[in-house]
Amino acid sequence: MEVTGNVAAVLEAKGQDVFAISPDVTVFQAIQELAARNIGALLVIEDGDVIGVFSERDYTRKVALQGRSSKETLVREVISGRVVSVTPGTPVAECLRLMTANRIRHLPVLEGGVVVGVISIGDLVNFIMSAQRATIEQLHSYIAGGYPG
Repeated sequence: MEVTGNVAAVLEAKGQDVFAISPDVTVFQAIQELAARNIGALLVIEDGDVIGVFSERDYTRKVALQGRSSKETLVREVISGRVVSVTPGTPVAECLRLMTANRIRHLPVLEGGVVVGVISIGDLVNFIMSAQRATIEQLHSYIAGGYPG
């Protein structure tokens, strides 16, 4: 099955809220922010640039499992330096490919160097499922004789 649509359509469906933190906050503060917003990741922004993504995974693998203190460890110490991002025009299928190839679950969306959103693997799955549902409903309507034309 071919996946159609682009990031702009995903953002339109899910919203463009962007939650971010400074790299100089503690991991504990970042975890509190994740819990308060009921999300799995935060963009890490310094001087207007996305320098990383902090996720629950970063906490478990780079802090908890290594015996580090979340109240003493700074976010900048546990994020990876390589940020994979997309634009609003990036096809959904390309986003899935990037996430799989880079083993990541969140993609910052940049337009002209400015953050305009964040998409997760869950957002993409929901978008694809909605598109499939709409196609099924159209086909059902057509078969039932309700399709105009």
